[in-house]
Amino acid sequence: MELIRRLMPLALLILSCLAELTLAEAEGNSSCSVSLGGANLTETHKAMILQLNPNENCTWTIEKPENRSIRIIFSYVQLDPDGSCESESIKVFDGTSSNGPLLGQVCSKNNYVPVFESSSNALTYQIVTDSARIQRTVFVFYYFFSPHTSIPNCGGYLDTLEGSFTSPNYPKPHPELAYCVWHIQVEKGYKIKLNFKDILLEIDKQCKFDFIAVYDGPSTNSGLIGQICGRVTPTYESSSNSLTVVLSTDYANSYRGFSASYTSIYAENVNTTSLTCSSDKMRVIISKLFLETFHTNENDLQLNDPTCRPKLSNVVEFSFPLNGCGTIKKVEDESITYTNIITFPASSASEVITRQKHLQIIVKCEMEHNSTVEMMYITEDDVIQNQIAVGKHNISMALFESNSFEKIILESPYYVDLNQTLFVQVSLHTSDPNLMVFLDTCRASPTSAFASPTYDIIKSGCSRDETCKVYPLFEHYGRFQFNAFKFLRSTGSVYLQCKVLICDSSDHQSRCNQGCISRSKRDISSYKWKTDSIIGPIRLKRDQRASGNPGFQHETYAGETPNQPFNRLHLFSFMVLALNVVIVATITVRHFVNQRADYKYQKLQDY
Repeated sequence: MELIRRLMPLALLILSCLAELTLAEAEGNSSCSVSLGGANLTETHKAMILQLNPNENCTWTIEKPENRSIRIIFSYVQLDPDGSCESESIKVFDGTSSNGPLLGQVCSKNNYVPVFESSSNALTYQIVTDSARIQRTVFVFYYFFSPHTSIPNCGGYLDTLEGSFTSPNYPKPHPELAYCVWHIQVEKGYKIKLNFKDILLEIDKQCKFDFIAVYDGPSTNSGLIGQICGRVTPTYESSSNSLTVVLSTDYANSYRGFSASYTSIYAENVNTTSLTCSSDKMRVIISKLFLETFHTNENDLQLNDPTCRPKLSNVVEFSFPLNGCGTIKKVEDESITYTNIITFPASSASEVITRQKHLQIIVKCEMEHNSTVEMMYITEDDVIQNQIAVGKHNISMALFESNSFEKIILESPYYVDLNQTLFVQVSLHTSDPNLMVFLDTCRASPTSAFASPTYDIIKSGCSRDETCKVYPLFEHYGRFQFNAFKFLRSTGSVYLQCKVLICDSSDHQSRCNQGCISRSKRDISSYKWKTDSIIGPIRLKRDQRASGNPGFQHETYAGETPNQPFNRLHLFSFMVLALNVVIVATITVRHFVNQRADYKYQKLQDY
């Protein structure tokens, strides 16, 4: 115990010196400055509520481990509403100090939820406040993520006139640390009406933790029209033909997320008439102002099938499938056209004369090379007005787990073994049951640009790869399989591109029914109803380390940092640990000494 008493002054002296050293170091910085690196490096995520005073200048630095990126989200920012961006703001820098490249600036004038990402070794953000005597609050949340992994069904591009989407795993709990962005864009002249049918996220007054952000435009820099959470079912309407929806979640309290749908509505003050064709339907918009010039009641308009009624809003809208409502399909010269007519009901037989113009609108969709060409005729007796627009087939390509083509593979990139059998399906999304897909050419490339080198798997309908098997024509699907391979002198990535032809099944002379042709009889580029589809990348499993997949990183134990300097905190920890070891050793030795004293030998007395 005497030894312990002697060591205690030394321990207090060490702690006092380290405290003075730390205090002296901090005096040169603002009192709110703190580093999130160093000892906190093992924290893969962190949330902070910052209460800031006037005239602050605070800097935080986040250091990340290798093969990870940083995402930082300022989900709630309350700064001086009257302050300028020059006098009060949050600046985010790429690197370990405020001297690095500026990633962006946040101030009270911003109208979006600020999100920044960095793949360099660190990210720094600096908050400067002005002299106004008001309360300022900033909620900041950061986490590390792997840029090479993705969450299935997390975001995407939606370009149909109407559709629906849900949070990942819905209605099961949404994943943690998710950041999903959906970009919705419809035809010009339309606006988007977004309806949330179900929302269940973490309840918070400011929606700081899990939230949905809706932006009135094509990106997250567009104006924010809503930041929502909890249990609400709002409806939003865009001011243009694009809308952006973001889902952001933290590391706790996962609920079922959301379900949403959207429709496109024609913009106000419409003075024109238009037609839009897609793979599954026609959509006709007729201006009410246009109808007034004919003294026509919109309720009297009808298609070839009078039971198909229009939708009335600020315009008259007919939306009907290509194979319904009396639409007439015509196949000729390797092209397919769909035609319908919008008219007034025929006059009764007793009527002999009329003083009204006869209005007849003929709508016609014709497929051409890699697109849909739309033509529209509006006839006023001898007056014909033409309108032409352009659309595309709705084609998709995906990998499946087996030749049953039931379970789709959602991983991207998809890692495979050499010679593993891959099953590919190209799908045409259409309402016409008589259309079928023919795989004309499918080729592979190590890059998505499909520059040299390329490798033909299918060409002119014929298998060019010895492992390739093309499945027979089947409804709206083109299917084939082949064994995985790797390009020489390149990375392990493989991209696939397929050129497909779309034919009518009743046309027995079509290119689809001709099958494999080693020598094409005509230039395939002149063939109508042709489109492209691309999928990738596919990567070999042994190349995951080179591609940055975290499953093949060198193991780093918690708290270990490669090439990290031996700082004062490490010195302090080491000295405290050494002091504890000395104390424990002293107590142990003293215990054994006392124990031996109880059993020491004594000389027996002689009697």
